[in-house]
Amino acid sequence: MDQLASEGMIFTDAHAGSAVCTPTRYGILTGRYCWRSRLQEGVLWGYSPHLIERERLTVASLLKQNGYATACVGKWHLGLDWVTHDGYRFTDSSDETGEHVDYLQPVSNGPLDLGFDYFFGIPASLDMVPYVYVANDRVAEAPTEFIAGEMGLRFYRTGPIAPGFKLEEVMPTFTQKAVDFIEKHAKSGSTDPFFLYFPLSAPHTPILPTEEFQGKSGIGSYGDFVIQCDWTIGQIMQALDRNGLAGNTLFIVTSDNGCSPMADFDDLERKGHKPSYHFRGYKADIFEGGHRIPHIVRWPGKVKEGSSCDDTICLTDLMATVADILGYDLPANAGEDSVSILPDLLARASGPIREATVHHSVNGSFSIRQDRWKLELCPGSGGWSYPQPGEARMLGLPGVQLYDLTRDIGEQENLQSKHPEVVEHLVHLLEKYVTDGRSTPGRPQTNEVPVNIWK
Repeated sequence: MDQLASEGMIFTDAHAGSAVCTPTRYGILTGRYCWRSRLQEGVLWGYSPHLIERERLTVASLLKQNGYATACVGKWHLGLDWVTHDGYRFTDSSDETGEHVDYLQPVSNGPLDLGFDYFFGIPASLDMVPYVYVANDRVAEAPTEFIAGEMGLRFYRTGPIAPGFKLEEVMPTFTQKAVDFIEKHAKSGSTDPFFLYFPLSAPHTPILPTEEFQGKSGIGSYGDFVIQCDWTIGQIMQALDRNGLAGNTLFIVTSDNGCSPMADFDDLERKGHKPSYHFRGYKADIFEGGHRIPHIVRWPGKVKEGSSCDDTICLTDLMATVADILGYDLPANAGEDSVSILPDLLARASGPIREATVHHSVNGSFSIRQDRWKLELCPGSGGWSYPQPGEARMLGLPGVQLYDLTRDIGEQENLQSKHPEVVEHLVHLLEKYVTDGRSTPGRPQTNEVPVNIWK
């Protein structure tokens, strides 16, 4: 990642669409904030029905329409529709066990129905059942066995597992599958460009660095696992180099939320590492540590080497950026919350590219950021750090937080009572984004469910 950054651009103010993974992934592929869908809080599970509508334009389907070969390797976590023996209808419950599933039947409304030519991955996070690989639209091996879950750094849930599925082998397997796709495409003789969406299963729990990475970081298993992720990125870089593709490939490395406390922050801090840097909070929170993320872009001949950008961007911006590169006009019902960052990449932006950016926490709390001001419509973290939602209400904390990030990046001084005019302006702007069904210029659209910004 250091090499990639030295050869491209780092963004210092990049944000995931949410402080947890499923809603962020929805935004990456659709260019739309996930809170406009049925998923108003939390994440999906391994048996959850599909989240992205089949008819919605995705980054993959847009690129496929424009001649790209498209592949997804890794953690899907956007819902799949499973065939059942008895007509059972799955919900978004974490208690689903999968005993109704006919694993010999294909899944539907997954990657292949949303613009991808090829998929190899797992249904959700690696700590969620079922523990199976899905190849294109088929389960590679049925989960005929049962595994007891673990706690701690190796956390994963109890449930069905395929006999040949080994949790510690998932990252190396995904790495090889991604490399294989690049190699096969390069050797096919095709002149078509390709799009590889590679959502890693790590460093999410279970934290399982393979033997060759254990002890490498000097700060514990989590650090070792991050080094393994870095190795994986290196394998992709080397595959591009070997096949003469690096010079004409737009390469992006980013994250879907802040670091999880499952990494054992206290132990990491004792060893001199702070995953959230000087930002408040971590994964799940409305605070900056929940959704401010690394974002590295390399594009030889287009993006200046060793450069950085301080503009505020969001992962929903991929859709509009891709469309801008292709010279494609997005229809009104696509990329409703997506802004092209191409001016930033080419160092041609004359000012902020986004009017404002909306953030969302695990419990569905809203925040809106415009320039220096960040408004949070909840009394605490809206997530897992102190004060959690229940604690914040017991403490009688105000239900509105306003921070000036230019002088208070740690979000310590709530200025909501000193600047009511800023609060009013940002609330009205957020309400407009909700009502219009979009935060970008264009014909108003409809949210799939009613949206309440006051949790």
